[in-house]
Amino acid sequence: MSSFQIIVGSMLGTTEYVAEACEEQLNTLNHQVNLHLKPNFSSILQETFSAKTQNNSTWLICTSTHGAGDFPDNIQTFVEDLKNCEQDLSPINFMIIAIGDSNYDTFCKAGDKLNNTLITKGCKEILPIKMLDMSQDIDPEDLAQLWLSQNKDLL
Repeated sequence: MSSFQIIVGSMLGTTEYVAEACEEQLNTLNHQVNLHLKPNFSSILQETFSAKTQNNSTWLICTSTHGAGDFPDNIQTFVEDLKNCEQDLSPINFMIIAIGDSNYDTFCKAGDKLNNTLITKGCKEILPIKMLDMSQDIDPEDLAQLWLSQNKDLL
């Protein structure tokens, strides 16, 4: 069993629904899950490195892209704190579900930028970024759950 910190960046709520569907799927797979709709970097870091979760803790970040490739308001402080963090983050495994609209040239840009930041900070990407296209994907919640289910042996 692993511990998951689901970190959500959402403007309009769709990403929250995707994150809640992921929480449900991970619980079904018998993982310990903490959902962060208003992510606070220091408290998530503390939960990640607590004695009971330290060995098998993964960050699942679900974020949309807003405006010209920007992060949603609720995750901007988390991202800035991550960028400024000097602590060793190499024990952190992560995976990202990025949500966007391929009709825009900034499609899933926030997720891509966060992916690069986490890698730069030494975190380990356990699955390639999953991009959900809201111009084509009818049910992103089901697609996210399917993605987790298909990759359950890597979690």
